Amino acid sequence: MTEIAQSSDAYTDNSRDGMTDLSAGEWEREGRAALRRVAGLSTELSDVTEVEYRKLRLERVVLVGVWTEGTAAQSEASLAELGRLAETAGSEVLNGVVQRRNRPDPATYIGSGKVRELAGIVRTTGADTVIADGELSPGQLRQLENKLSVKVIDRTALILDIFAQHARSREGKAQVELAQLQYLIPRLRGWGESLSRQAGGRAGGAGGGVGLRGPGETKLETDRRRISKRVAKLRREIASMDTIRETKRSRRLANAVPSVAIVGYTNAGKSSLLNALTGAGVLVEDSLFATLDPTTRRATTPDGRAFTLTDTVGFVRHLPHQLVDAFRSTLEETAHADLLLHVVDGSDPAPEDQVNAVREVLGDVADHQGESLPPELLVINKADAADELALARLRTLLPGALVVSAVTGEGIDALVEELAHRVPRPAARIDALVPYTRGELVSRVHAEGEVLTEDHIEGGTRLTARVHPELAAALSEFAANGSVA
Repeated sequence: MTEIAQSSDAYTDNSRDGMTDLSAGEWEREGRAALRRVAGLSTELSDVTEVEYRKLRLERVVLVGVWTEGTAAQSEASLAELGRLAETAGSEVLNGVVQRRNRPDPATYIGSGKVRELAGIVRTTGADTVIADGELSPGQLRQLENKLSVKVIDRTALILDIFAQHARSREGKAQVELAQLQYLIPRLRGWGESLSRQAGGRAGGAGGGVGLRGPGETKLETDRRRISKRVAKLRREIASMDTIRETKRSRRLANAVPSVAIVGYTNAGKSSLLNALTGAGVLVEDSLFATLDPTTRRATTPDGRAFTLTDTVGFVRHLPHQLVDAFRSTLEETAHADLLLHVVDGSDPAPEDQVNAVREVLGDVADHQGESLPPELLVINKADAADELALARLRTLLPGALVVSAVTGEGIDALVEELAHRVPRPAARIDALVPYTRGELVSRVHAEGEVLTEDHIEGGTRLTARVHPELAAALSEFAANGSVA
């Protein structure tokens, strides 16, 4: 296989045994594991953040879902995925129940009878949290907490919690905070004095004087106002970061560098595939939403044409609309790409559901942009973990898809060849005699274009190549007989 250009950042870890080189992803994985709970120890720190506390003491959770449509297998798969999300967030799953209903109960989500059954399970298992496989309304959330006497969260809050733990870049943290605040605003609640009203100062008489008398503002209203201000500020910050991304994108467009966006379901192996293709060294972990921040690396086709590979955030069934809104600027990178590399987990029991979930989110982003999606190349990953019968079924279900394994390297050569075939080629063809004094133009042709023939003669370098229009204009004065097509 022709080598693809590799680019990765490395960090150095000083240890007693010597120097060990760690990639950026390995360094981040070491940091995440540093605060894991040690079995057999009961000592708890008195001053730790919430995320650190969850890693030291795993929450004991019970899962609950409502089966309204689809098959029983799909309902069980959704609850199993919720369990993996809970484990990723730092919880220990004790039990799970599913209620068959035409639609969720508007008061308690699962109905009064199932609530009593769930309360018994919570008491028996000693759980301290209940996680619902759906988005709960503020009323449902309040009713369940009152009846179960434990903390209740929904699928949306769980995914937001995972994003808050895994966000690393300034933009990623801002996007996650925006999504969390949008989720929190309609669910603000007050107890006791937090609903008391704040009157003005006492100058001029009781109630605060002229213009300040009256009921005042409740603590709840104050919180809502402050959150709204923070949301507005975050939107401005994200918009300014989007300007930086637009500048980088316009630079790539000016240089006519083709871009490939890697999309797919969470934990489908997108980061592993990026590492296999470019040696990027990004974090790879067998967990949901292990990486959130987009990573872009430069790669080269076997015939020498440069393009970029961007690893985007993973998707999941029922991805919270707050996240889609907050990460829209990031997801829009996919709409501007020349090719979508859609990675599918070949070892998953229902990969077609994953494909549909990803296409649904991408369709929403494209509709918002008013643009059509780029061409799609389906790649079935984790061939080493899938059985032959499942792979044969996927080949029939997804015709034209390539089967690869980012771990063993199986099928990577075929994927590289297919990428070389699918990546857009430079539009202009030029036949030029470039003087030796203008060697920088020859270097640009090699870096940015596709060299068809090259010959070094007395007058300079004779080139036949395909280049982008801007470079063709720079070479036009040396074109043989004005040969630019």
